[in-house]
Amino acid sequence: MMSKFLFNNQYLFNELPLYDREMLRKAMQNKNYRKNQAIFTDGTIPAGIFYLKTGKVKKYKVDNDGREQIIYIYSTGEFFGYSAILSNESYGDTTQTIENCVIAFISKEDFLKILDQSAVFSRLLLKSLSHEFSVMANLMAVLSQRTVRERVALSLLILHKKYEASTTEDNNVYITLSRADLANMVGTVNETLARILHNFRQDGLILMDRRKIQLIDVERLTHIANLH
Repeated sequence: MMSKFLFNNQYLFNELPLYDREMLRKAMQNKNYRKNQAIFTDGTIPAGIFYLKTGKVKKYKVDNDGREQIIYIYSTGEFFGYSAILSNESYGDTTQTIENCVIAFISKEDFLKILDQSAVFSRLLLKSLSHEFSVMANLMAVLSQRTVRERVALSLLILHKKYEASTTEDNNVYITLSRADLANMVGTVNETLARILHNFRQDGLILMDRRKIQLIDVERLTHIANLH
């Protein structure tokens, strides 16, 4: 059931033939981004696409009251920003780093040229777009139908998978997203989030050490998220 709410396109680069991969590598211009630095903003015209080499990036929209709604977290190895170019539209959301990142930029001209020359890359991007759309639709449905407690449990499970790739010395998975960002992902206020996290900790479902959250009982959290 978790697969309905999980999306990543890390396979894109690895599944390309060597020649196609080299074309992409040659077109990449690396840039270092500080934590909380904007990459592109809603309504701007795209100049190219991005490949996240290290770090994590949030994708969000801002509602009429100025509240952030995080709709996705990108991890190392993912492409982003390409749907606006493929649809010939401006960006429909904002992306911002949530930790220090190294991000490769591929210009629109180079991206379209590579698409013309690589049938495999074109096919993989279509597959990725289709999967991303279905995951976003599922997440939007959850936000409108589930309780806040269910949404917190689901968000923690999604983030656990996202942070799983970032191995630590003791091989434990630590979610290091800020409480404000986690609240914006869940679609609730900080106070409500804090109360639910406190209850989860008391029930032995998670451990918390300042900003870090570790999931202890994934099975019970899956049940709370109503994924069975």
